[in-house]
Amino acid sequence: MTLPLRAALYLRVSTARQAEHDISIPDQRRQGEAYCAARGHQLVETYVEPGSTATNDRRPEFQRMIEAGSAKPAPFDIVLVHSFSRFFRDHFELEFYVRKLAKNGIKLVSITQEIGDDPMHVMMRQMMALFDEYQSKEDGKHTLRAMKENARQGFWNGSRPPIGYRVVTAEQRGAKVKKRLEIDPLHTETVRLIYRLGLEGDGTSGPMGVKAIVSYLNARRIFTRDGGRWGIGQLHKMLTRTTNIGRHEFNRASPKNGRKPAGVIVTVEMPPLIDQVTFDAVQAHLRARNPKVAPARIVSGPTLLTGICFCADCGGAMTLRTGKGRATVTTRARSRRVRARPAQRPFDPDGEAGRPGCRPHRGPIASAGAA
Repeated sequence: MTLPLRAALYLRVSTARQAEHDISIPDQRRQGEAYCAARGHQLVETYVEPGSTATNDRRPEFQRMIEAGSAKPAPFDIVLVHSFSRFFRDHFELEFYVRKLAKNGIKLVSITQEIGDDPMHVMMRQMMALFDEYQSKEDGKHTLRAMKENARQGFWNGSRPPIGYRVVTAEQRGAKVKKRLEIDPLHTETVRLIYRLGLEGDGTSGPMGVKAIVSYLNARRIFTRDGGRWGIGQLHKMLTRTTNIGRHEFNRASPKNGRKPAGVIVTVEMPPLIDQVTFDAVQAHLRARNPKVAPARIVSGPTLLTGICFCADCGGAMTLRTGKGRATVTTRARSRRVRARPAQRPFDPDGEAGRPGCRPHRGPIASAGAA
């Protein structure tokens, strides 16, 4: 007697809004269960992915299914999808995971696109995957075009608003509800306090850096809008966001280099939280504290030759020593054998790097500065 094939049903929709409507996933489930019943398959597992794109594999349920399908022995014989686009909208990734499952004896089956295993049907599946990928990119292009026009008209395209703002209904055009951002009075003072700390400090010192502001807020239990503690990256992003001065940039981020060209960025006018003068002053302080711009401690230290002056005999670095009312500079080996700098490292036939340390050379700091 032939055992029935064990099937795993994978259901997916692209957006959370589609999942909330609760139409597509129940229909995919109904068709999958009917397919299994008509062919005598045993449905052993169902994986539901509500609101995840198929252009990549960053999907929790998808990864759980692949992990289960890679186990030995395999818990199912086929992965059942409504169409190949539910599995992937990327030609390369689809073929990669199809072959990965096939190595464990698992086959990908589409309810609406039934094909065989011969080379011609494999080619057909690959062509359908290419069309799915093309259609996904076309849809994305048209969606972005519509969202950019919506932003040009001053409306909010969605996502969570920045701290200090909230989303309100602006108008209704047919079935579409247009929204804008307005100042959130609940968190306005927190944002202004952060800028004031970055510009003036807390009264006991000068302008505070990002880390100091984070410590100040967390120590005084001034939490984020979610009730959590502030983080360095989160606060730095808020301090540098131009939305706070009334200019929100839409379509700015790029997955490749972090920022798109200025020609494709849409600036949306918003009610400002911070005046331009305060914002510019805070940015100047942040740039001055930037570790990529500010001199390293080895340069800004009290001894100008630190990191530059080395002993000619052993290669030991110069260090500063204080005591007995005066400061001296010293070059000395920290151990019996020190690793010399590459230019001074001798050839060692025994394979031991370095050479015996020499006697330390000491001198007044004034003489080192004069030298």
